Amino acid sequence: MTDDTRWLAPEESAAWVRLVALAELLPGALDAQLLRDAGLTHFEYGALMALGAAPSRTMRMTELASRTNATLPRLSHVARRLEERGLIERFPCPEDRRATNATITPAGLALISEAAPGHVETVRANVLDALEPEQLEQLYVIAGAVLARLDPEARLSATSCQFSEGPVDHVVA
Repeated sequence: MTDDTRWLAPEESAAWVRLVALAELLPGALDAQLLRDAGLTHFEYGALMALGAAPSRTMRMTELASRTNATLPRLSHVARRLEERGLIERFPCPEDRRATNATITPAGLALISEAAPGHVETVRANVLDALEPEQLEQLYVIAGAVLARLDPEARLSATSCQFSEGPVDHVVA
């Protein structure tokens, strides 16, 4: 019996361990700021941002689950909490009565608008300000290569984001 495992080389192992550490630490930093400033988790903020960017600020729950990389039960639980806070409303889909739509309310839009400046500062302080411009472009390319394997159908909003020179209209997930 032969061992066909492609073990990690030392440089691969070092890069992998750093990526895992980043994946473990960054969500906590984002959650801490958003919870402090807006009473939202990063996931809740992302769901509200997706609804805010959708046509008519409305989306089917199944589409929102796909966009936020959530199971429908997880999203339904989060949506119930957001609805109880008056940040979204859910209602039967007019085109398919079996489906449910969610729409962001004016209160939800106001909350993400209030939370966005602090969130941007947290993103800058923890990630972007640590990078030189060429490193930012490298991060974009590297993340794109990995995302192409993890999300080949580009379900997540982030998967299809384009790198550009100009400002993006306050889109921060």
